[in-house]
Amino acid sequence: MQYLFSDTHAHIYSPKYDSDREEVIRETFDSGVERIYMPNVDVETIDAMLEVELKYPKKCIPMMGLHPCDVKKDFEKSLYIMEGWINQREFAGIGETGLDLYWDKTFFEQQQEALRIQIQWAKDKKWPIILHCRESMDETIEIIKEMNGENLTGIFHCFTGTVAQANQITEMGFKLGIGGVSTYKNGGLDKVLPEIGLENLVLETDGPYLAPIPHRGKRNSPAYIPIIAQRVADLCETSLEEVSRITQNNTNLIFHSFNHEL
Repeated sequence: MQYLFSDTHAHIYSPKYDSDREEVIRETFDSGVERIYMPNVDVETIDAMLEVELKYPKKCIPMMGLHPCDVKKDFEKSLYIMEGWINQREFAGIGETGLDLYWDKTFFEQQQEALRIQIQWAKDKKWPIILHCRESMDETIEIIKEMNGENLTGIFHCFTGTVAQANQITEMGFKLGIGGVSTYKNGGLDKVLPEIGLENLVLETDGPYLAPIPHRGKRNSPAYIPIIAQRVADLCETSLEEVSRITQNNTNLIFHSFNHEL
């Protein structure tokens, strides 16, 4: 029996799919993945993302935000353009935004400022925010705590933190995005997921990055969501059916303001 899923985070508009995007998306839908939520990265990716939405309406769903690795000295210019977009049409959420201390710490102050601005957008629009927090989990949690309010919710994308961090995040009303890292031998999630509970999780691939085993090291695909779902089911000692039911419900709750129009 085939169960239904969503990929809450995939860059299917990436040039890495240019040679076979239609085939990948067809394979994704055939695998039981109903929707692909597309986080934006920078100003240059907007057109490509919206082209994919145009071709697969209500299936490939765009979000709008500035990735922390693309925050430079002139980040305000990018945010100005993106603010124009969010004021002229609906998006499923704000993102991908957040903090990144893995690649480059040069613009960390600007990353924090850009994140605060985008959090305010999410609150004003009552849209969820999609948070990148590589090597910056505690710092991201701190800013969310500082700005949290009844209109703020979203996903800590690619969660690889501790049970204590997971508890802080879920207590603020956020979900944890679980992807291919859950299948890695030293990913650490085998000890964390059983303590958290399915009601706090959504599924994602982060395609084209972080492919699950047995595809690790190759290009990732939203069609691999069932692999991740099975791993979550195994770690949480439950059925694939239960993972499908609960994570789909969680996804619908997070993106409810956009999904009610679909």
